[in-house]
Amino acid sequence: MTKTQVVHIATASPEKTPLSKAQKEFNRLTQKISELDIELGNFRTAATAVQQRIRAEYSPLVRTYNQQRANLVRLFDRAHDHPESTKTERRKLAELIIDIGRDLVGRHGLDELKPVLAKYDSSDTDPPVADEQSLNQMKEQLSLRYGITFDDSADLSTPEKLKTYVAEQLRNRQTAGQQQATTNERPRSAKKQAREEKRQQEQRNRTKAVRTMYMDLVKTFHPDREPDEDEKARKTTIMQRVTEAYEKGDLMGLLQLQLEYNRIDQARLERLAEDQLRYYNKILKQQADDLGQELYTLQRDLAEMLGRPIATVSSPMGLEFSVNNDIRSLKRSVKDVKREVSELSNSAYLKAWLKVYER
Repeated sequence: MTKTQVVHIATASPEKTPLSKAQKEFNRLTQKISELDIELGNFRTAATAVQQRIRAEYSPLVRTYNQQRANLVRLFDRAHDHPESTKTERRKLAELIIDIGRDLVGRHGLDELKPVLAKYDSSDTDPPVADEQSLNQMKEQLSLRYGITFDDSADLSTPEKLKTYVAEQLRNRQTAGQQQATTNERPRSAKKQAREEKRQQEQRNRTKAVRTMYMDLVKTFHPDREPDEDEKARKTTIMQRVTEAYEKGDLMGLLQLQLEYNRIDQARLERLAEDQLRYYNKILKQQADDLGQELYTLQRDLAEMLGRPIATVSSPMGLEFSVNNDIRSLKRSVKDVKREVSELSNSAYLKAWLKVYER
């Protein structure tokens, strides 16, 4: 929705009474919301463009890159089984197959490589057995951290069993604590009750402030009783904006609609009572916080999708720069791995390469 007017109490002039603290806070919050609204809109547009590029360019490149790496794993597997391969070559090839194969299967879901990987990687089926000293050190650390006394009769022969035992003890402790808290629960004090009643009253007042504004707009623009078809269509469009703002609790949007359609003028805005302004400010602060959280969540999700620090995608320009870099880098990687597959397919070249290869 395009915002046509800025909701702002005019700055005091020499002829006017200086702005009150609540008026200044109102201006600060409305300005912040306007800026966040613009920033969020710009970022959504940039994020949509980036997501389209990820689907159209980046994801196909990732698939191509991983398939070429899978070809490399299969090439190493064939070379490992070749009768002329030396013991040292087989060891190095096995290391390469495990390193690349684990990543492709575990992170990228190339399950077709599981049979190849199983020939060389037994870590999933034969986990290393922890020695007694390591287990005792783990017990000591967990005991200090959680204040747990270990039962000598319990089976704590592996780190996994040790962790399971600790988790069970912590759950038992939490349950006992909840039962104790319920037993010791007393009626809330008069102060707590008064604070809760005050909080609920403020919530009712805030809801009433938004609803009062909403109902004023509804009475003016509801299209049902409008005989003129053109005017009815105009009011229907306005009511869609009014309803959307109300359902979102968008006080700023409702104020802007009131200004836009002359339901409140600047002079009346300046004469708002201090208690009404304070309620407005509480709603506006929550709205600004929600917008800030929405922007952060969008940035965080995109950063995770791209595997980048959030600071590199905190602006549309930074987001575009990051994606361009990723695509260029991935294109180079695809080119490099294709070249490796081609060159290492030559057995003589592979032997020479393995001779100098060090993990």
